[in-house]
Amino acid sequence: MGRDREGIRNHFIQDFGSEPMIIKAPGRINIIGEHTDYNEGYVLPAAIDLAAYIYIQKSGSAEVKLISVDLDDTYSFQINDILKPVSQGWVNYFLGVIDQFRLKGYQLEGFNLMFTSDIPIGSGLSSSAALECGFGKALSELFALNIKPEILARIGQMAEHEFAGVKCGIMDQIASCLGREGHVIQLDCRDLSYAYYPADFQDYELVLFDSCVKHNLADSQYNLRRMQCEEGVTAIQSVKPTVKSLRDASMSDLEAAKNEMSELAFRRCKYVIEENARVQVACEAIEQGNIEKVGELMSETHSGLRDEYEVSCIELDTLVDIASSCDGHAGGRMMGGGFGGCTINLVKKERIGMVTDYVIEEYKKVTGIDAKVYQVAISDGVGVYEEKIRNEF
Repeated sequence: MGRDREGIRNHFIQDFGSEPMIIKAPGRINIIGEHTDYNEGYVLPAAIDLAAYIYIQKSGSAEVKLISVDLDDTYSFQINDILKPVSQGWVNYFLGVIDQFRLKGYQLEGFNLMFTSDIPIGSGLSSSAALECGFGKALSELFALNIKPEILARIGQMAEHEFAGVKCGIMDQIASCLGREGHVIQLDCRDLSYAYYPADFQDYELVLFDSCVKHNLADSQYNLRRMQCEEGVTAIQSVKPTVKSLRDASMSDLEAAKNEMSELAFRRCKYVIEENARVQVACEAIEQGNIEKVGELMSETHSGLRDEYEVSCIELDTLVDIASSCDGHAGGRMMGGGFGGCTINLVKKERIGMVTDYVIEEYKKVTGIDAKVYQVAISDGVGVYEEKIRNEF
């Protein structure tokens, strides 16, 4: 978790003799639209006020020094070294971004970097995307490259593909780069077109329950789910060649191709097609102020993720079941890649204390685990933090 930010700034100055540039890069929530992004579908994320903080300045040489404050770990190399993934997992997010900058022809010099984060690792709040996007923004600012947020998001995504080994979609990085305070983002993951919707949940607030079960997507079945979706697309193309991704397919298209794919691929595709439709309905419900409908859709999503996409786990299901039994709970679901992390819930403001206490107590009874609770605010995306920190301290 993140540490005293002014203390880190002073430590940086003491160690390196220069004032760092500070970049704040938020984590994200996703209201609805899970596992649709890498299928070129629709999602509804938002940046949050939990974030990674990157302190950076040129080193005046070819040396690069990376310091993880939270892990008390360091990694050094020369800026022109040949890069490949290393055993220190956190380092790969930085190496992957540098590799993408090189592939795009950007010239970099040596630098010193410290970072900390208050985004809980493994919670499904995209701590990795925050690092990638924050570091990309830091390089863009430090070397005056003026890279657009959409490009920084792509760089972060490809860094995760090539160096972290996770074939993630673009949603997490887009939310971190393009977040706007008080708004959710309806994102089309095919062409990256997006629209902002005011995040006015009226009498409800978003509450996250952390299962405290950690997951590593590279070691989970995330990439397998992607392959199963691709199997389904290939089968659908045999009956409807114009389909390029599940984004283009309807349930009738899927039914027509059912005999051309495995039963498992059929269930994976069914979930994705129905989830894309739910995102569209959720946006309409938010516009109409029908927050109870949004909650219903979130609960439907969890059922699909549990039964058809099979990326939930007993701890997440337990959290959803307990919360759903509470008065004032409009709906909730697991959030993120799966196999652990948080659930996201719409809870009536006046009932939050009672719901939270009950969920924590009952979850402990069933699992023996102390759940954590986060009430998050929707925030701006990645940006320079120097002026803000001076005002704070």
